[in-house]
Amino acid sequence: MHTLATSNIHTTRHAGKIVLVTGGSSGLGLATAERFVREGATVYITGRRQAELDAAAATLGVTAIQGDIAKADDLDRIFTTIRDTSGRLDILFANAGGGEFAPLGQLTEAHFDKYFGINVKGTVFTVQKALELMGPGSAIVLNGSMVSIKGAPAFGVYAATKAALRSFARTWSSDLKGRDIRVNVVAPGTIVTPGYKTELGMDDQQIADYSAYVESVTPLGRTGTPDEIAKAVSFLASDDASYITGIELFVDGGQAQI
Repeated sequence: MHTLATSNIHTTRHAGKIVLVTGGSSGLGLATAERFVREGATVYITGRRQAELDAAAATLGVTAIQGDIAKADDLDRIFTTIRDTSGRLDILFANAGGGEFAPLGQLTEAHFDKYFGINVKGTVFTVQKALELMGPGSAIVLNGSMVSIKGAPAFGVYAATKAALRSFARTWSSDLKGRDIRVNVVAPGTIVTPGYKTELGMDDQQIADYSAYVESVTPLGRTGTPDEIAKAVSFLASDDASYITGIELFVDGGQAQI
């Protein structure tokens, strides 16, 4: 009986909600889109790669909109599509982003501009445009990262972009006072996704070695799964978190907490 009740809650948590997941065609975005669908929402996903978007749309039954959040025209097209089709937006998971290794001394303007352009500028204007469709009771979740507080070597630009998002969550919570729109950050720990190869350029052995290191320094003794991040995003976006705004929720197995 308990299992049935819990299952029913999970499958109806976001019933009737309109959700946008940016960067939703793979990795954490795809897992979160899948969870929102499972929990009853109507879901839109965005991404830059049409083939991956089409595959995700066919598998999950979501609406895919090709677009790059770093481009204003693409953002306008994304939100026009949502407005014309659904008329509103209840939940935004601002997940799209990326990074690559580059130590101090080897940084380039192109590297800096690329990742601040996507992770910070792109997220800022994604949120600003989303707000035009969001009413009282809506929720925004930003995808941050554990590395924003860890000082990981050769990852300074990426870490700084995620620290910026955490700062924005604080100021936006104040800016939105009186509108009943909540803004929070989920900060994933080590979750192995396709981005480890496509963005970070790691090979299988490097990923295995890094995962073994993470297991040795993490209280829970393992890396996380994409769905564990998705469940945290779902919670922050849900009515269960109705009195939570401006926070950063670490989902890292304790790695950044000790």
